[in-house]
Amino acid sequence: MKIFKDFLFSTLVILFTHLTIYAQQQNLPVQNDRWTIQQNGGISWKISNRLPHSDHIEMSGEKVSLWVGYRIDTPGLANITRTVVFPTFRMLPDDTRSHITHTFQDNELPRIYIDNKLLTINNATQGVAAGDIPLKVKSISQRGIMRISAQAGNTRLVDIERSLFPSVDKPLAVEKFKLTNVSNKPVTVSMEKLKREVTTDSLTSKSSPHTVIIKSVNDGIHVLQPGQSSTFSICYLATNHPNTLASVNPDLEEKHREKRIAEIMRPLQLQTPDSILNTEFAFAKIRATESIFKTKSGYMHGPGGLSYYAAIWANDQAEYVSPYFAFSGDSIGNLSAMNCYRLFARYMNPQYKPIPSSIVAEGDTTWNGAGDRGDQAMIAYGAARYALTSGNIDSAKKLWPLITWCLEYSRRHINQQGVVTSDADELEGRFPAGKANLSTNCLYYDALISAAFLSKQLHLSGKITAGYNQEAIRLKANIEKYFGASIDNYKTYKYYETNNTLRAWICMPLAMGIFDRSKGTIDALFSPQLWTADGLATEQGKDTFWDRSTLYALRGVLQAGETEKALTFLHYYSRRRLLGEHVPYPVEAYPEGNQRHLSAESGLYCRIFIEGLFGIRPTGLNKFNCTPRLPKNWKVMALNNIHAFGAEFDLTVAKQSDGKIEISILKGMSRHTYIIQNGETAYIQI
Repeated sequence: MKIFKDFLFSTLVILFTHLTIYAQQQNLPVQNDRWTIQQNGGISWKISNRLPHSDHIEMSGEKVSLWVGYRIDTPGLANITRTVVFPTFRMLPDDTRSHITHTFQDNELPRIYIDNKLLTINNATQGVAAGDIPLKVKSISQRGIMRISAQAGNTRLVDIERSLFPSVDKPLAVEKFKLTNVSNKPVTVSMEKLKREVTTDSLTSKSSPHTVIIKSVNDGIHVLQPGQSSTFSICYLATNHPNTLASVNPDLEEKHREKRIAEIMRPLQLQTPDSILNTEFAFAKIRATESIFKTKSGYMHGPGGLSYYAAIWANDQAEYVSPYFAFSGDSIGNLSAMNCYRLFARYMNPQYKPIPSSIVAEGDTTWNGAGDRGDQAMIAYGAARYALTSGNIDSAKKLWPLITWCLEYSRRHINQQGVVTSDADELEGRFPAGKANLSTNCLYYDALISAAFLSKQLHLSGKITAGYNQEAIRLKANIEKYFGASIDNYKTYKYYETNNTLRAWICMPLAMGIFDRSKGTIDALFSPQLWTADGLATEQGKDTFWDRSTLYALRGVLQAGETEKALTFLHYYSRRRLLGEHVPYPVEAYPEGNQRHLSAESGLYCRIFIEGLFGIRPTGLNKFNCTPRLPKNWKVMALNNIHAFGAEFDLTVAKQSDGKIEISILKGMSRHTYIIQNGETAYIQI
């Protein structure tokens, strides 16, 4: 830590000056931050002007997801909507969205009184009645728990902290009101007792009828002496046994949530001179890891977004987030990764019919509405990377049949031009993808390379290793022949055979280590034709954006060695997502989904640093290539407490006085250093 503290201030000044100048040169929009980073690693918005403002955030636990929409109006009064999703409480027929969901508005809450005057918590439309006390919001903070700091009325009598969070392991979300007497006289506070329940129709309920309940906890009258506090809570829960309802302890649930957030934060810590990158990385870890649901088929990571729960997809789970979990040190994340691949493996078949794109409804049924989206390439890519990185020989052996089956499926779909065909891509027909697309082929290419590395670790025949390597070489050449093109005078790629407009997914070769057209591709990605205020447009001339392509692109540009340019756009993107108008996580898309905080995108964000900035490429169960991209104005950067390759270790990259790069691996009391030229690769064995 000391090495960071010694130069942090001067480095930050140089860094932000450099980034500001470079951003101006790139014509990036000026950002006006709404939020600020706090000492505890959270972010806070101090309510002042620029009102009204509205936003939404999602928070998840093993049995629940809480989507909070909030709006602060000009008087500083809040309007909050809580949508609570219960992923394992299902309706019939089985499909992706058959979970039960219930939305609770402010006017459904029990009323709170201060000295017998009504506390008005929502003044969005009706105003405050004479004699009522308005709840005026002072600030909002986020760090796994949403906390709203407010005061009762215009004169300080009672301060109120309002907290919203999901339970870690129960079908339960909690909203707490902590009232503190800040006056010099006793104050009487009270909350009405409330219990209201709704039960689903038994004919359309899966297993049994489900009951959703809103209930008060610690309601009643309390006299607060000066400085004293009292807490009222509202609980939103689901049960199949409403007559034997267990009591709820909101304070204990909050402690468990805080403990879970700390567990997620502790491993895999990013340290750079850029506090925005460090903080957004930490936030992305929360969203990527919290959205794992305990189902009857085991732990299933789910995207969320009010639509996608207790279900897995070949792209979101197998390709995007599971390889991240192999670095994360989170036991539940790793269980979900192995379970993801196990569930997909159930659909292998001797006829080589495609594995479904998605397994939904706690594993009871599937969705395959877009046909083969290149799903086998997605699964092979993710499973092979996960197997290598996890460093567990038993896991690798279990995953090997799935990896080889998916590779064989892709091989059987190679056309006469030597590239893999598919019905669609991960956008499922929203944008054209032709008969063969660049994304599927790049994923297959990387999967072949990983399979070759893995076959050595499993001590398989040298012919198997050679076969995968040779297939990768052929495919790389065919990708160049089939997809290589000049579009708008950029020497880059066409996304499919007849494509003549720039597409965001031209970044995929860079992310998979194909740099033949890197200059033209990078220029195209950051050109006005593709780059927008929110990252990459899906297609040149269109307003639609999906963060996933921007996240892959930023990683790929770093891997290609365009460090300064990548850092400028990465800082811009991270600042917008962390401190801007819609915070604090990477998002799915717009206009579709209204920028939902789908969770796997946060895993992709973390992989920008792991695989891009630090250049980690797994090559064995206990070894990896490291091609770090240390920005010229940084002296040092580190990824600490990495859990990967069968070990726990810190990785530090530092600039020496002669311009060379020192890579340091600290494992327990053992330290190994590697000295390389900038841009070179170190071959590291743990």
